[in-house]
Amino acid sequence: MIAASRVTELKTEPRHIDIARQGDSDLDVLKLLPGTWKNDPGMKGRGWNAIALPFASSGSGIDYRLLVNQYDEVLKFTLVDKGVKNRGIQRNGTSINTDQVVVALDYEQRIEQLLADDFPASGLQGDPNTTIHHEPGLWLFMTNEAEKTSNIGRLGTIPHGDSLLALGAGEVTYGPPTIPPINGLPVGVNQNLTSPYLAPYNHFHLAPFKGVVADPTFPGFDPVEPHLLLVGGAPGTVARTTKLQVSTTVETAGIVNIPFIVRQANAAEMISTFWIMELDELTPAGTPRLILQYLQIVLLDFFPRRDGLPGLIRWPHVSINTMEKVADADAMKTAAPATP
Repeated sequence: MIAASRVTELKTEPRHIDIARQGDSDLDVLKLLPGTWKNDPGMKGRGWNAIALPFASSGSGIDYRLLVNQYDEVLKFTLVDKGVKNRGIQRNGTSINTDQVVVALDYEQRIEQLLADDFPASGLQGDPNTTIHHEPGLWLFMTNEAEKTSNIGRLGTIPHGDSLLALGAGEVTYGPPTIPPINGLPVGVNQNLTSPYLAPYNHFHLAPFKGVVADPTFPGFDPVEPHLLLVGGAPGTVARTTKLQVSTTVETAGIVNIPFIVRQANAAEMISTFWIMELDELTPAGTPRLILQYLQIVLLDFFPRRDGLPGLIRWPHVSINTMEKVADADAMKTAAPATP
């Protein structure tokens, strides 16, 4: 936890931007993020994704398709912005300044699919080795004046026309993480997989998607239980885990989308969990080897519910990955000058 004396210093120091460094205590629970994470050669193809999309197909009668991807990712945390001041006062008799100080860490996420498939077959699943996601954003650490349930946040922007603020908290525990079970089926429908309406899910449940993996013992990615490939997915012995969990349903968080997105498949909620694992082995630099796993669920709202309740069906768009930190933040990137 950041010391109160350091918060006081950040209040008085000029705001400044610099290269982010692993272990920087000003980042508090975010301090292991700086650097580059990726699916290196030992972890190629550990990213998996499932998303239901509106789709008109003759003969299916369901008007959606289920798309699954196997992907590689590069996730970079490069710059830290310290001493970001939010001005405020407390007015209760005598007015008192209650400024908040935020430390921000920028990130850029790029994802390239290795292979994709969908059901019903659309011909729109995309070619191998093509970019399917790009997201610049910021992680925030609110050093003071934070809400009880949230002292970290994530700001993200997606070229489809979505922007999000997710709030939450982090914790550090010893040993490996506990990956929670996830039901990948849509909410608001009969969840019996034999239902014709869930034929796309049953298709990949009976024959999980294996992407480019040729190993006959590989179980594949099942969008009905998408968490399974994360369980036990970290190599080696995990000494300590930092968990970062943020949601767009906390406090003032939320998602804003362009009109077309809202009309067709509204991204309504997101919950994202990062598990940063410090392994019981060292890198050549003498620091613990770091593995990052994440589980992200975005709920897309489209089509009227089929269970008699009002509202729209909620379709879980699930992404999982396991990556390793492969480099420090790019020291060649020039820091901005200090500003008052």
